[in-house]
Amino acid sequence: MPEYKAPLRDMRFLIDNVFDFHGHYAALGATDASPDMVSAILEEGAKFCENVLAPLNRSGDEEGCHFDNGVVTTPKGFKQAFAQYVEGGWHGVAADPAYGGQGLPQSLGLVLSEMIGSSNTSWGMYPGLTHGAMSAIHAHGTAEQKDTFLTKLTAGEWTGTMCLTEAHCGTDLGLIKTRAVPQADGSYAVTGSKIFISAGEHDMSANIVHLVLAKLPDAPAGTKGISLFIVPKFHADSGERNAVHCGSIEHKMGIKASATCVLNFDGAKGFLIGEANKGLNCMFTMMNHARLGTGMQGLCNGEASFQGAIKYANDRLQMRSLTGAKAPEKAADPIIVHADVRRMLLTMKAFNEGNRALTYFTAQLLDTAHLSSDAGQRQEAEDLLAFLTPICKAFMTDTGLEVTNHGMQIFGGHGYIREWGMEQLARDARIAPIYEGTNGIQALDLLGRKVLGSQGKLLRGFTKIVHKFCSANAEHPQLKAYVAQLNQLNGEWGELTTQVGSAAMKNPDEVGAAAVDYLMYSGYVVLAYLWLRMAIAALEQQESDFTQAKLATCAFYFKRLLPRTATHRAAVEAGSECLMSLPAEAFAL
Repeated sequence: MPEYKAPLRDMRFLIDNVFDFHGHYAALGATDASPDMVSAILEEGAKFCENVLAPLNRSGDEEGCHFDNGVVTTPKGFKQAFAQYVEGGWHGVAADPAYGGQGLPQSLGLVLSEMIGSSNTSWGMYPGLTHGAMSAIHAHGTAEQKDTFLTKLTAGEWTGTMCLTEAHCGTDLGLIKTRAVPQADGSYAVTGSKIFISAGEHDMSANIVHLVLAKLPDAPAGTKGISLFIVPKFHADSGERNAVHCGSIEHKMGIKASATCVLNFDGAKGFLIGEANKGLNCMFTMMNHARLGTGMQGLCNGEASFQGAIKYANDRLQMRSLTGAKAPEKAADPIIVHADVRRMLLTMKAFNEGNRALTYFTAQLLDTAHLSSDAGQRQEAEDLLAFLTPICKAFMTDTGLEVTNHGMQIFGGHGYIREWGMEQLARDARIAPIYEGTNGIQALDLLGRKVLGSQGKLLRGFTKIVHKFCSANAEHPQLKAYVAQLNQLNGEWGELTTQVGSAAMKNPDEVGAAAVDYLMYSGYVVLAYLWLRMAIAALEQQESDFTQAKLATCAFYFKRLLPRTATHRAAVEAGSECLMSLPAEAFAL
């Protein structure tokens, strides 16, 4: 398994030089997030992830979770690491002080989450799902529910989950069969089975708080009849066991140390959170949090893979450079001298650093949406978050999977062997494009609901930012060619959207046919904007190996990766006919 080291130099570059976190915090009145506090979180968080979590990554994958008659035990060291995490105060970094949190901005919590996910994706699922549950309860719970559950969740004494889908419905939650029957005491008896519940049962906390989608007896059909319920594993008042039990855990390709459970609710006592039949609105608070976290998993696994690949490429000797020996004193040259290995390494580096910038850009929007006293600023941030969330989830996980595949490839045959750890990163990364809404669903959400559904308003909110940036830097002495390239694509983006929208008015299938390529096109343009911001910040720094690498990677991105937009545009413009004309029965052998 590659030895993980938190990329603190790149993190600080984004925090200090690209996004000016300190000025951002000062403008929001987040005075506790001082430069010293930020530095301490980076330094101490890195130590915890490097020294405690990373050593458990391979052993956790090999051991996996154990299931015995409804009881789930996590791999050796996981429970102890969680106790250490809680004791160190990490669990409540960005949580509300009213319930025991430190009240620091969401962006600092995400910086910490990146290090956790990169060092041990499976372990990071347990606190990650809890933070999502906390956000939903905080946004929609009653004062009593917040007092009862948030205090324990913030302290890390309890953990949380979200229980959405069922075996027969997948993403189509309107088909759920779980029922919630009102009781005389104001609670509800929840009955049904939920599948794919991450961290649904384990031994790391004293209680698990499940947020469960279910339907009331008189609920309307479909998604308009879904309500959300808090169903704890143990009753908060008496400590007695509730009627919810783990029926099994999944045997998965990756993230094997994260328990993915089937949960059976047999008249379990639950409490309505939010309004009846408005459960999806409440759950989306948690789902959006989870989607941003899932998107970051593409970055996390990609970062770990790159760290392993770069070390191996410098150490592994094989063949000679086509332009002559670069290490004549050795039997062969290190493989990093070969152009194709450079292609893979630079692709990894460009996506990782671009996706990190996207994570931090989005994190600042979260801060503004939560902390700004200006209603207009909050709305603008929320609109940008709505637009960027499906891009973060889908683009970052698809490119993260590409990165981990390159990491395996650089190792050659050794990448396919378990002992080196590269294949684990690829396996762990493979789930991210699937869960929290498959990437195809994210693409439909982006194009159908966010862009066309807002008549282009949400898209224009971002393209205006890019246009303003391009206008301000059109004559940049070193970067004007790249600025012109971005500006051209930014205008083309709007034209492409209009084309799809016009076609969809005649045939709704045009949206589904275009969606994935439209999202990937969007992701490449978003990263181009962020890469130019990084390049400008690098040019303002004293020249060093770091700044030279940043500028070289920016050039690689614009010359080698951004041109992929042409392929995605061509696919969008191809329309739906070539997809939909073949009758379903003709697919059969």
